[in-house]
Amino acid sequence: MTLLSDQAYRRIDRELAKFPAEQRISATMAALAIAQEEKGWLSTETIEDVAKYLGVPPIAVQEVATFYNMFDTKPVGTFKISVCTNLPCALRDGEKAGDYLKKKLGIGYGETTADGRFSLVEGECMGACGDAPVLIVNNRRMCVQMSDERLEALLGELNTTAGDAS
Repeated sequence: MTLLSDQAYRRIDRELAKFPAEQRISATMAALAIAQEEKGWLSTETIEDVAKYLGVPPIAVQEVATFYNMFDTKPVGTFKISVCTNLPCALRDGEKAGDYLKKKLGIGYGETTADGRFSLVEGECMGACGDAPVLIVNNRRMCVQMSDERLEALLGELNTTAGDAS
């Protein structure tokens, strides 16, 4: 029994084609990203399924899933907001942006709102220090220079987005 859709496995096959047959493990990050996109997060069963499909030890896939903060090994909200709290961003109102979101959403880092809509996490450097404070929504959309007004506008936009997590 497989856990992902045929389309997801076809996408993983395209990633596998980029590497020599003896280096299937090289497709681990891409395969996990595809699985997480489909499932919303990476359960132990999903990680094991990806490992089996890649033909690599489950621990090797688990190590990748737990090392990189873009992967979620527990359920998250429809919108995961990662706030950069590394020193350059922290010095340029990154902590203030995080505090604003905590207050507005009523949650702390590592938590999800009761309605399951928002999760808030601390992020590692996002490579845009000059545009701090920086955050990323759902590992895909980078938002820069996030003043209180821009944070409010982002939350308003996400609140009006009916179920679309892209």
